[in-house]
Amino acid sequence: MDNIEALSPKPDEFVENKNSRHPKGLWVLFGTEMWERFNFYGMRALLTLFMVNSLLIKEADAAIIYGGFLALCYLTPLLGGFIADKYIGNRNAILIGGSLMAIGQFLLFISASTFSADLGSSKMIMWLALFVIIFGNGFFKPNISSMVGSLYPKQEKSKLDSAFTIFYMGINIGAFLGQFICPYVGDVKDAATGVRDIFAFKWGFLAASIAMIIGTVTFFILKNKYVVNPEGRPIGGLPKNNTSADFEEGETQTAKFSGLSLGITGVIFVVLFFAFRYLLVGEFGFKAVEMGQLIKGIIYPFIYAAGISLAFLIMSSAENKIERQRIWVIYIVSFFIIFFWAAFEQAGSSLTFIADNQTDRNIFGWNMPPSMVQIFNGIFVVLLAVPFSLTWDKLRTKGREPVSPFKQAMGLALIALSYFIIAHNVKDLGNSGLLAIKWLMLLYFIQTCGELCLSPIGLSLVGKLAPKRFASLLYGVFFISNAAGYALAGSLGALIPATGDKFTKAQEIGVNLQDVLDKKVTLTAEQTEAFEKAQLPLHNPTFAGFEIHNLFEFFMVFVVLCGIAAVILGLISPILKKMMHGVK
Repeated sequence: MDNIEALSPKPDEFVENKNSRHPKGLWVLFGTEMWERFNFYGMRALLTLFMVNSLLIKEADAAIIYGGFLALCYLTPLLGGFIADKYIGNRNAILIGGSLMAIGQFLLFISASTFSADLGSSKMIMWLALFVIIFGNGFFKPNISSMVGSLYPKQEKSKLDSAFTIFYMGINIGAFLGQFICPYVGDVKDAATGVRDIFAFKWGFLAASIAMIIGTVTFFILKNKYVVNPEGRPIGGLPKNNTSADFEEGETQTAKFSGLSLGITGVIFVVLFFAFRYLLVGEFGFKAVEMGQLIKGIIYPFIYAAGISLAFLIMSSAENKIERQRIWVIYIVSFFIIFFWAAFEQAGSSLTFIADNQTDRNIFGWNMPPSMVQIFNGIFVVLLAVPFSLTWDKLRTKGREPVSPFKQAMGLALIALSYFIIAHNVKDLGNSGLLAIKWLMLLYFIQTCGELCLSPIGLSLVGKLAPKRFASLLYGVFFISNAAGYALAGSLGALIPATGDKFTKAQEIGVNLQDVLDKKVTLTAEQTEAFEKAQLPLHNPTFAGFEIHNLFEFFMVFVVLCGIAAVILGLISPILKKMMHGVK
């Protein structure tokens, strides 16, 4: 049915409207992605708070679990992209992925409904839910992105930067709705006492599940009419139905990997896995059983090793110098944006904990839920996406548009600036001061500008440079840089030092927390047990051999990492431009 309808469209069903700049199929994909992002970001806003308050997981462990979960969500697109390219096609992969994510969110609803009766079972259901969402995202994410570029004729590929910026606006309309509605119904505190209702999280997860159902059904209904190329043939159908017209002239239509390349890839993966494991947890074996150590010692090394080894595998299939250098550009840019996402994704862990524990969230008499503070990112993207798109278009017509890697260097520089500003505003807070919410709003505004310089431009860059025969797989490789960034975000988020609420809890136990952190006192066995129960730290976190004493030092870590990455990427942008061989 898909192919018959798409191959013989009626005149009024043609996607390409001569009077509009973008095909109607873009808006179908826009809407589908919008509901998926509602689902994902709505759940993301609540996840760490649910783990800490309902499932009684430590903040540091929750940050690591959160980073590992997000990382795997952006690692599985490699698998989903490969299966779609080789067997089932983009359309079927999107439908499978959307269905799995809806099921996963419903499992989180069950977990949040049963933890008071059986905490152990509730935790197991949460793990199952995250597992299902991870694979659902793997099927969904690379395939919907790779379909955007196919909507445009070859002579209009220059429109992809603005198309992906518009597509990115759909992502963030969904993020805005999810980050408003899910916390509104799921992160509830008593107005008089300020005590959180730990049983309300389930309603946020249920709202996320319903949103994913809406998005999947919308795509299923509209895909045949609008998700077609300019000639009216279906985009994302079964790979066996592809024709030579779907590929660039002279391009091989099937990715081929030799047995030798597969073998070398396997060896590289194993060696790198154990090398990264040793670097992260200090052991080659598997003695550690603590949850945070398991994630850092298994999931994180798997992600880093998979990214490098699969990059080698794809490069082994490159057919000529131009194709090889274009793929190298994707890899190089992907490496640098790891640092962007490591900083940006503090939104769901350390920045949420700071918003919860050491921020004055009063806005015109309304105390905003801490999980909702992330909403400013979605708001600013919705407001700024079209102006950014028009700016790139205007600069392009004047021949002054920056090359894509330089745009991404600008994004890294902006996120470094955002943390530099917030670092200086928390410098004198002490243990009891509250950060004004306006500074978090400014942080999200600057980070949003950086995001619009980096993320949609990166999606567009892959669409322009990737060979068609493994476009979805290369989108998967691009997303693995997100995965590596999220893994790093989890590790860095766990470095957050004690916030004001921790000092208050320690006083209730009868101990000065600062004396404990400064190693001036030794706790009794009873006090140590009380600290463990209250989830209080016994020492300051360390990074690269440096002890982090306060929030100022914590935020400066991101300033240094992203600032250095921005400078290096900006300097090598002219070299990358040459390697792109005419692709703008």
